[in-house]
Amino acid sequence: MALKSTIYKVELSVSDMDRHYYETHKLTVAKHPSETEERLMVRLLAFALNAGEALEMTKGLSTDDEPDIWQKSLSGELELWVALGLPGEKVIRQSCAKADKVVIYSYGGRAADLWWDKVRNATSRFGNLAIVNLPEQATSELADLASRSVKLQVNIQDGEVMVSADDRIVYVTPVILKDAA
Repeated sequence: MALKSTIYKVELSVSDMDRHYYETHKLTVAKHPSETEERLMVRLLAFALNAGEALEMTKGLSTDDEPDIWQKSLSGELELWVALGLPGEKVIRQSCAKADKVVIYSYGGRAADLWWDKVRNATSRFGNLAIVNLPEQATSELADLASRSVKLQVNIQDGEVMVSADDRIVYVTPVILKDAA
């Protein structure tokens, strides 16, 4: 018997002072059976960091040829491809060929550092690729905020992120490993 996804209802309020974006998104997010709460929360953080009117969650883990989050133009072109984790060089190359801009959010502490050492040189040729590492301590604390029904407030200013739910606050300092041109 196949395991079913767990549905999370999320009210995500984004106040991004860096991009002057202020909006509340009501999201229904399916957590794949193999997905951890840490990964789910990283996905929500990545959504907040790139939030826009046309940004959408995709099928994610259940499909190999889609990112976790994307933004398409009105005519269907992929404007933004947002992936999580530690993708291989082939996946990075294919993603950069499909979208105007690709953002990879790596996390996982030492594993993310080793991955970056391995792919750093291969990624230098992609001008449309940005790679951001999320500190292990912060992503671990984000997992503790996960709840089947949650209201998250994300404040972004000067590259610093504050995520709050109820009376709990997590501070995240994303580290830009590679910036898109």
